[in-house]
Amino acid sequence: MPGTLYIVSTPIGNLEDITLRAIDTLKKVDLIAAEDTRHTKILLDRYDIKTPTTSYFEYNKVRKTEYLLKALGDGKSVALVSDAGTPGISDPGYKIIRACIDNNVAVVPIPGASALLTALSISGKPTDKFAFEGFLSNKSARRRRQLQKLRDEGRTAVLYESPHRILKLLEDILEIYGDVDLALVREATKKFEEVRREKVTASIAHFSAKKPQGEFTVII
Repeated sequence: MPGTLYIVSTPIGNLEDITLRAIDTLKKVDLIAAEDTRHTKILLDRYDIKTPTTSYFEYNKVRKTEYLLKALGDGKSVALVSDAGTPGISDPGYKIIRACIDNNVAVVPIPGASALLTALSISGKPTDKFAFEGFLSNKSARRRRQLQKLRDEGRTAVLYESPHRILKLLEDILEIYGDVDLALVREATKKFEEVRREKVTASIAHFSAKKPQGEFTVII
């Protein structure tokens, strides 16, 4: 019988935001496939988890998918983790998940933290229907087209952005949406967590004067 692939959610910042089931699963599986083994080691050391790890990221996903499928075919159990949050959301986890489904390998979710839901829950924006787009294009013209489509849909939009590109994104939001109210959640659950609920121009002014740091979730 083939093994099982466990999709294990890990903390997005605060290491205490992990479930008892996730800890138990990480201890019991034969192998942990991690987006960054060095980053994951911090979590594993915290909870005295000795399970072997292997890397699984964007640039080795094709080769490592074959490796993991073989391990699963040999009856091994594998836990997939990302750097933070739920695997398969804005990371290469989809590839191995799809491969397991196509090869009749059981895929079991171990739910937990998710950056997008964490930010959305405290944004003060409508949550009955929303669109999650992750990282928009790094090309300005295409990014504006993506924003235009989101605006026309009329749903709350949830985006991810890096500190290096946040100002460009905010400027494009101002152009497409106008000076609307938005919510920016930075470094959620970490020591320097920051939540800003304000006009787009206020965010632009703030992060023009103060260098942006940390990862952002933007809710429009």
